[in-house]
Order: sequence, then structure tokens, then C-alpha cells
Amino acid sequence: MLFRSAAPGYSEIPVGAQAYYDYVNDNGGVNGRSIDFIVKDDGYDPSKTTAVTDDLVLREEIFAMVGGLGTPTHRAVVDDLNAEGVPDMFVSSGSLQWGDDVANRPTTFGWQPDYEIEGKIIGQYIAENMPDAKVGLFLQDDDFGADGEKGVRQFLDKQIVSVQKYVSGNTDIAPQLAALQADKADLVIGFNTPAYTALTQLGGLGLGYTPQWVYSNVGSDPTLVGGLLANFSEGAVDGAGALDGALTTEYIPSVADADSPWTELWNTVWDASGQDGNLTNFHIYGMSQAYTFVQGLVAAGEDLSREGLIAAVEEQGGDFAGPNLAPYRFSADSHLGIAGMRVAEIKGVSTTPLTPILVTDIGDAEITEDSSGQDEDAPAEGGIPQ
Repeated sequence: MLFRSAAPGYSEIPVGAQAYYDYVNDNGGVNGRSIDFIVKDDGYDPSKTTAVTDDLVLREEIFAMVGGLGTPTHRAVVDDLNAEGVPDMFVSSGSLQWGDDVANRPTTFGWQPDYEIEGKIIGQYIAENMPDAKVGLFLQDDDFGADGEKGVRQFLDKQIVSVQKYVSGNTDIAPQLAALQADKADLVIGFNTPAYTALTQLGGLGLGYTPQWVYSNVGSDPTLVGGLLANFSEGAVDGAGALDGALTTEYIPSVADADSPWTELWNTVWDASGQDGNLTNFHIYGMSQAYTFVQGLVAAGEDLSREGLIAAVEEQGGDFAGPNLAPYRFSADSHLGIAGMRVAEIKGVSTTPLTPILVTDIGDAEITEDSSGQDEDAPAEGGIPQ
């Protein structure tokens, strides 16, 4: 089995971002400047992340790092980027370390909801709607899993009967699934990447183990997981509908949200890019993130500087419009990203919302229904922030 632990699907994120930056450049750029977007692939290997980041910072002399992907990988370079004063914008990971310690990492900003608040929102939903569930946790053995568990335990500590962890890159998760089954977990929450979602589905089929699955947004793209499942099983399992009935969270519109003005914009951008293939949710993630970065550049003004970009996002980022369903938390005290999400059930390639949009913060902050109207935002005229 050819297996890259987190790579499937993620390689499409910069393709989506590039399509949006090209769209911006083709329509005049930002304050007369074009965006030169340089992509380096570290293969989700922290030992390579340092080398490619050094190349970007020292040889390419980048203005900013945007969308560095992965918790273990970006951890290898985050302190170096801050030491060099490089704006480290909108990391593609929900680890708390991208925004909860502004004093020590002043140039780093998260983007997506952090895993702790995702865990809180999932945990509250299960506690309220499935109070008798025997809960198992399937966790990536790093900050991804640890932050998710921290949030979940605020609401489900007494319902948890089993905690199993996997090391990214090790495809043998049969012992973890067998332990969850032996501990009689009838609902399993996974904070894992898409490949491991497919592996849990395949392994569960082999064991006759069919709990209620709940997956973090990171690991729940049904199209990707279905393809991986068919691949990993060498065609023995039809991946179509593999995640039907599973629960997840969502914080930006998806390909399936055809009526969303944001999805309409992303389709326009994708068509303009001339790329082969269909628009995917990973492309949308990259486009959405790129839209936020363009807003930051616009807010920083014509006299662009690294310090000015950071100050602009701190001062104005909490009010940025965008496809995010909940507001950003950007301020001088917090560089954490989107403040919330909703719980949804997967059916085919779409979802059915089960909750309103819920917002919270790390720690013991209350979970409340969002009243900001952020989910009603529409793109700027022409699709480019002004």
C-alpha cells in the first residue's frame, strides 16, 4: 500500500489558493501589487519542513508564510518563522499553538476553528442528545488528538470508556479498533486525518464493529474518504456512501452547498483557472483561506510591511467578511481563528445540519448560538475584497 499519512486531498489546498490568487491578479491585484504564491511540498514530513521553509525564507525571501499545513510539520518551523519576523498567516491546522500564545509567537495566526473548541461543540452535542452512549476516542498521537480530547472531556468525561491513539504513518490500527470494540464503545469520536478515517471504516468492517462514528472536520470529506476506502481495499469495498450516517462539523460552505454565494464564487474562480477536474472541498478550503489573506493585505494598506499586516489583522480581522460561518477571534490578545461551527450528519457527499452555528472559545468559555450574522456574508462585488 502506497501511503502518505496526511497527503491525500491536502495537495489540492494550494491548488485552490493559487486559483484564487490568479483570479485576484487577473483583476488588478491588491493595491496594484500581484501576489506571487510559491508552494513547497514537505510530504507531511517534519524533517523536510525545516529545509523547505529555510528555502522559502532565505532564498526566496518570502514576505509571508500562508497556509503552512499540518500540526507536527508546522511545529518544526513556527518558532523560526517568528524569530525571523515572518508573518505566519493562517496555518492549515487547528492546533492551539497557532494562536493562544501571542506573546511568544506574535507573527503566527490560526485560521480554522481550533481542535479544542471543536471537541467542546461535539462533546456538548453528544452529551445532550446521546447521554447513554459509551464513548471511545480515536486520536492522532499529537496536539491534534490532545486538543480535541481536551475539549471533548469538558462534556463527556464520564461517558468515555476507551481512548486509543495512533502514530501518523503507522497503518496498522487493528489493535486500537479491537480495543474500542472490547471496551464496548458504541460511539467513537475520531480526531484523525482522512486516510485514517478510511482505515477505521475498513478495519471496522473486518471486525464487524459498527459504532456511531463522529469525525473531526479534518477527516470527514466523504468524497476523499470514499476514494481512499476503495483504494485501500483494492476495490473490494465500494467507497460510495462510506460515511453515510457519520457525524462531523462544518465551518465553511462546501461543494454541495450549491446555493451559497461563496460556492458560486469558487466555481467561477475554478472555471477561470482552467484547471482540469472538478472543484473539491479542499480547493474551497484553499480559496477561502486565500480570501482571508487578501483581506489582510487590503487592510494593511498601500504602504505594505510585515508589521503592518500583522497589526491590520489584529485590529480588523475579527470583523473580516468571508465564507466562514462563524466570526474570527483575531485581536492583539488572540490569534486563534474561526470561533465556531455546527454539527452535521453526512449523507452521500452532502450534510444535514443538526445544530445552529455554535461559537465558543478555549477553556471554560460557554458555547452559545452565534448571533453575529457571519453566516449571511456574501463575497465582495467582483469576488475580491476592497
